[in-house]
Amino acid sequence: MANRIEYRYNPIDLKPNKAVGVMLPLGGSPIFKLSYTTEEQAVSNLKNLLLTRKGERVFQPLFGSDIYSLLFENMDSELDSNLEESLSEDINFWLPYILLQKVEVNSEPDFNKVSIKVSFKVTEQGSNQTIILEVDSQGELSIA
Repeated sequence: MANRIEYRYNPIDLKPNKAVGVMLPLGGSPIFKLSYTTEEQAVSNLKNLLLTRKGERVFQPLFGSDIYSLLFENMDSELDSNLEESLSEDINFWLPYILLQKVEVNSEPDFNKVSIKVSFKVTEQGSNQTIILEVDSQGELSIA
């Protein structure tokens, strides 16, 4: 991958009533749900990275993940390891302040279903977090 500038993680949530960023998914009440802690925003950034296809973002064609392209490959023994490796590389490159603990991929070829569990921490001081992505037989991707 190309070299890029690495930014340091500096918490900017020192003022409790000042928003740090916008949470995903967009929408809600009022118009956008805001994040008030750096850790909340980091989780939202991770969701954004995972749900963005590579080549989708203007002027940053390498931003995103290969989840969508890999899911339409044959479901074989290599799918799980390819997804784990690809997600680990993308997260470590784009979000170096997120420390991956484990990426688990469980594919069920008989049901055309894939479940991806990403366990991580936001820096050493952060709490353990988990994001679960599931793709069903219709190709719908859901994230929790």
